[in-house]
Formats: sequence, C-alpha cells, structure tokens
Amino acid sequence: MQKQEVILVAAPNCAGENFIKELKQQGIAFAALTNNKNDSGRLRKLGTSSIITVKSGEYDTWLIPESPIGSVYLFENSFNLCCRYIQMCRSWTSKPIYVITHSFNPRLVYKRLGANYVIYTHSDDVSFLLKSGGNRDE
Repeated sequence: MQKQEVILVAAPNCAGENFIKELKQQGIAFAALTNNKNDSGRLRKLGTSSIITVKSGEYDTWLIPESPIGSVYLFENSFNLCCRYIQMCRSWTSKPIYVITHSFNPRLVYKRLGANYVIYTHSDDVSFLLKSGGNRDE
C-alpha cells in the first residue's frame, strides 16, 4: 500500500506557525522540518505530530523520509539554512518548493538551487498560499 504524500513545512517564524495552523484546520497532511530540538518542541506544542529533524550541515544524513514528500514550504529565517533545506528537499521531491521570505533583497539563488517559487510578504497571514491552490501538486 502506497503512503499518502505530505506537505513539508519548515516553520521557524510566526508566518510558518500560522501556515501550520491553517494546514491543521483544513485537515491537510503535513510534516514539519527542523534542524534542532528547540524547534521540535515548539512544533509539538503547535500540535505537529510528524517532525523530520535533520542535521542540515551533514549531507550524508539527508536521508529520504519515510512518508513521500509532496510540495515543500520553506519559511526563511536564515539564508544559509534555507539554501540547505532547498538542496535537501529537492532531492526528496519533484513537486514545487516554495520559499516564503520577508526579505527585500531578491533571492535568485533560491531558484538556482531548485525552488520553484520565491514569495515575498511582510504579512504573517499566509493562508493565501492554500487558497491559491498551493496545496495542490503542480
């Protein structure tokens, strides 16, 4: 029996947390991605049951998760970490990778690393990502 694809979310900020709450409210299957125990604890408090914890600086530990990965939503908090996550996640899925950033500066490097969409917003309300069909695989 084939497992259902899950949306993968790296949510190190308020916008990411709000996105997770929206996914939960809509009953959409997802997993959270983090590289530290503090974030894991914060994500569990949000009610996240599936958390993938990685050592982002150790390429040989980037094992493909058990659940198939669909679309990926990376909320930028750190440029370097976001770049690593894109590289990691691109090897896990052929579905779209979205980078959501508050940064004014264009991040074309994200697209070169494999992100399909770089979304600039100053709002912590990112429910529009799901309303625009972002939860459907393209």
